[in-house]
Amino acid sequence: MSLQHLKQQALANTEVRAEYDQLENEFVFIDQLLSMRAQAGLTQEQLEKCMHTQKSNISRLERGNFNPSGTTLLKYAHACGFELNLMPQKMS
Repeated sequence: MSLQHLKQQALANTEVRAEYDQLENEFVFIDQLLSMRAQAGLTQEQLEKCMHTQKSNISRLERGNFNPSGTTLLKYAHACGFELNLMPQKMS
């Protein structure tokens, strides 16, 4: 059974689908963090030096196991050569 098939089966369950939908923004944000680092061509080790932090902090941030401050997010973005813009959107 492929991962895609397993995901489709799981998402057929309405409770699982509701939880998945609630986490979608978090998944998208984590993907954006990883994309910034990849575009910068940086390893976690290189990023930790730029941010003056520990690799474990970078790893937790990129896994979504960390509730970062705005300052941490700005440091991450700047270390990758990006600006960070927060834009509020009304919830639907």
